[in-house]
Amino acid sequence: MEHAIIPIFNPAAPRRLRPLQRIGDALRRHRGVIVGVQWAVVVFYLALVAIPAFLPLPPADGRMLENLTLFAQFIFWGIWWPFVILSVIFAGRAWCGLFCPEGTLTELASRHGLGRPVPRWLKWSGWPFVAFVLTTIYGQLVSVYEYPKAVLLILGGSTVAALAVGLVYGKGSRVWCRHLCPVSGVFGLLARLAPLHFRVERENWNAAPESARLPVSCAPLIDIRRMTGASQCHMCGKCSGHRDAVSLAARLPGNEIVNLAVHEARPWEARLLVFGMMGVAVGAFQWSSSPWFVAAKQAVAAWLIERDSFWLLQDDIPWWLLTHYPASSDVFTWLDGLGILAYIGTVTILVGGWIWGWLHVAGALLPGKTAANARWLAYSLVPMGGLGVFLGLSALTATLLAAEGMKIVWLAEIRGVLLGLAALWSLALAAGMLRRISSWPRRLLANLAVAGALAGAATPWVFLFYLW
Repeated sequence: MEHAIIPIFNPAAPRRLRPLQRIGDALRRHRGVIVGVQWAVVVFYLALVAIPAFLPLPPADGRMLENLTLFAQFIFWGIWWPFVILSVIFAGRAWCGLFCPEGTLTELASRHGLGRPVPRWLKWSGWPFVAFVLTTIYGQLVSVYEYPKAVLLILGGSTVAALAVGLVYGKGSRVWCRHLCPVSGVFGLLARLAPLHFRVERENWNAAPESARLPVSCAPLIDIRRMTGASQCHMCGKCSGHRDAVSLAARLPGNEIVNLAVHEARPWEARLLVFGMMGVAVGAFQWSSSPWFVAAKQAVAAWLIERDSFWLLQDDIPWWLLTHYPASSDVFTWLDGLGILAYIGTVTILVGGWIWGWLHVAGALLPGKTAANARWLAYSLVPMGGLGVFLGLSALTATLLAAEGMKIVWLAEIRGVLLGLAALWSLALAAGMLRRISSWPRRLLANLAVAGALAGAATPWVFLFYLW
């Protein structure tokens, strides 16, 4: 695979490089090693996605080290996804730029594809929200955490879509990752918290000589010169040292959010955070443990039976539409499917609506438009949203380990500490954002309103981990 050599501006008296700058430059210099790692991840990923789908389901007493299906289940849902979420919080989107198999495949496909320009409809900023919500809900209907066929359908389908987009649009770029990836929006939000980012010094950029001004081919289609945050940057290091202006640097965690201007808040990002990560995702993690879900389903089933109406109780449904595995005594009826949709929708409306309402209360206390202020303050809740998704996914980690006879000591206490830290971090971000408000009474009331929103975000986790 060929890679263009990018001229790097080296002044006559070069300054001493800081350790992080050296790491960033190393990422640029050792592209061959990174590409090798990426393809190793691709092979490993495709094997774990595809092979288990064609194997018999594991026995009830199967062990993960003796059964490939159980091993793949633990790798994907016990390690891979929860710790990818955690990695983005601490290292930005390095996963996307250095390891993600879909990113690698779509970039390769676009390098050899049609290279058509990206159409306006595909650039719609709401696609990450729509993709996240649909993927999350569909995954619950087909039990993606439990069954390899569902994994092949959802993860494999996403990979095929990434390849197709790469073959049609862009040239050596990651159009799929930028506009359509189901987790791109989540990663973009969490990367704003990261203490690592590639910083661009505009003075050095503008002062660079002609010999250093060849453009960098940025796979996620970023205008590097104007890059001020880590939301879209894939941390691949290709631009490190370019024009002596781009370097890997440290910053205070969450500093990007604290310094965010009201007009920079993106409506669909705020909706993804409030109604996606703290609404849909919470309902998806919660429904199977909820006594309210069971009670409501039983009440509706009894009502149907009393009226001799049985069509919603039928279970002859394809596995790719609703969970259907008779050999494992795991079969969904139409009532189950509608119940899951209703539960997730209810949680989304109640929790998301509560949070959204309190954010609007806070926004009304500030100068300017209430809706714009509410969207802006929503970013202060990113730590709670991100840690919530991590806790939900890591609950699967704990369950899978418990099935192997390995119980995590102090699990309830660890969860409580993480929830508390996430809440405090969000409160600190809100206080930092509101410090620019001159009126201290308004500032105090707005902080209290954000605390009210946080209470609504934390309550579902309290029910899931401590009350049910």
